[in-house]
Amino acid sequence: MKPMKGINELVILIRGAGETASGVAHRLHQSHFKICMIEVPQPLAVRREVAFSEAIYEGEKEVEGIRAKLISKAEGIESVWMENKIPILIDPDGKKTRNVLKPDVLVDGIMAKKNLGTQIDHAPWVIGLGPCFFTGKDVHVVIETNRGHHLGKMIMSGSAEPDTGIPGEIAGYTVERVLRTMKKGVFHPQKSIGERVNKGSVVAVVDDFPVIAKISGVVRGLLRKEVEVKKGMKVGDIDPRGIKEHCFTISDKTRAIGGGVLEAILYKFNQ
Repeated sequence: MKPMKGINELVILIRGAGETASGVAHRLHQSHFKICMIEVPQPLAVRREVAFSEAIYEGEKEVEGIRAKLISKAEGIESVWMENKIPILIDPDGKKTRNVLKPDVLVDGIMAKKNLGTQIDHAPWVIGLGPCFFTGKDVHVVIETNRGHHLGKMIMSGSAEPDTGIPGEIAGYTVERVLRTMKKGVFHPQKSIGERVNKGSVVAVVDDFPVIAKISGVVRGLLRKEVEVKKGMKVGDIDPRGIKEHCFTISDKTRAIGGGVLEAILYKFNQ
């Protein structure tokens, strides 16, 4: 009979490396799990300063003292772990990485508002973040991602609260915080993450069409320059609290979700 792995030996594969997935990875790395992340070739994270997906473009990315490193093959994962870094690979469906890594846990942190291929048999313990997953069908457990009383809750039956399409409230603002483009084209930021803007400021342009701030605050997130965007796409967000440091640190919401994932892993393996 094959002996059960110790907690610190567990291998965890995370799909996605945007803000939420990165916050989860950060918490699990701090808890001394073996983490690997997979992403698409051109990720479109808005909160880039707290997203390990930036390693896809830059080679490495640091978030609150933890670094992720881009590698080309899954065979290099162990060497990155030896550097105390999180390996990240371009592998959209994760099949190649799963075959090599054989993870004990798979976390779908893509936050795409729909299931992009995660299946309950992809690992012994599969965790889905958000409302597009159903326990017993897609995943073993779901973590609530909607702001409110149940944020970060481990859901063992059913699914998370449905997506409302309305961003969480910060300082009394919801939809006003989000920057969206009104046309298709090439994105050119005019401001930087962490920069203070006033209501009515031009934060970016898409070709020659301006993206205008609806409220005053600091630019908390903004797409990379020269990426192709679609009409109505989220391209940035503004924090009305105006605290620059918040732009470069993991949010309270993401920390709560990370705590829920940690609980779900311990629920399964710490018996």
